[in-house]
Amino acid sequence: MEIFCPKDLETLKKLSESPSVGQEKIQQQGEHESLYRDLLAGYGKWEFDPIDLTNPFPNNEGSVHIWQGYADRIIPYKVNRYIAEKLPWIHYHEVPDYGHFLIFESDPCEAVLKALLRG
Repeated sequence: MEIFCPKDLETLKKLSESPSVGQEKIQQQGEHESLYRDLLAGYGKWEFDPIDLTNPFPNNEGSVHIWQGYADRIIPYKVNRYIAEKLPWIHYHEVPDYGHFLIFESDPCEAVLKALLRG
């Protein structure tokens, strides 16, 4: 549990009090396929370098945003901050005091929606 920041632990507690519909399907393919493959994707060797990505919206017909919890201990903020610095077409938003589960909290989600609606 040390991998979770205090805000993530609060979120996990709230989520565990009312499990979401379909929760049992998360590991239906077995522990290896469900968990270890996620770890391999997140921490293994990728077939590409994210820095080599090209802008999918060269004519500004869309945008790419990353919202990163500053307290995220699963994906360190330095990783996404670095990528956003190298790829100027990415709009990077760092959210203080939140971790990996910031998407489950209403305040950051409201900020995400407002930013997307503003363009």
